[in-house]
Amino acid sequence: MNYGEIKEIDIANGIGVRVSLFVSGCTHHCKGCFNEMTWDFNYGKPFTKDEEDRIIELLKPAYVTGFTILGGEPMEPSNQAVLRPFLERVKEAVPDKTIWVYSGYTWEELINPDYKRAHTEDTIPMLQMIDILVDGEFMMGKKNLSLRFRGSENQRILDVRRSLTFKKPILSEYM
Repeated sequence: MNYGEIKEIDIANGIGVRVSLFVSGCTHHCKGCFNEMTWDFNYGKPFTKDEEDRIIELLKPAYVTGFTILGGEPMEPSNQAVLRPFLERVKEAVPDKTIWVYSGYTWEELINPDYKRAHTEDTIPMLQMIDILVDGEFMMGKKNLSLRFRGSENQRILDVRRSLTFKKPILSEYM
């Protein structure tokens, strides 16, 4: 997997001060995407153990609330295969930090084992480590600059733990 950027201090993509990883690779190609260059799976640099170690160190200070993964598309199957073991490391090293993921896939697509475009053996284990999922493709016709933590009105901010427990999408308090 490649990545486009690691933001050491990010206050735009989740609650509090966060470290953000912008992964490369996205098959959605949403019209009006703010990060078109990350559609290319080869964009940026290889995501190696050095970057993993760096992110974990960046997450350690008390003032850092959590970690956000966006892109590109973190839930592309090839990205999930790399992100799942990394998230396991993050949860072990800094278990008190929240994890937010932005995905163009919807909750329903991600949890459906028949939806092979997004669902893999890594999907549910990844979701179990995520606190908040901002789901749904960006839609130019539903763009709304006044929304918090999302770009278009169709996107949802989901409480992943509660959604898994109740087996349906549950909106987060941040919605």
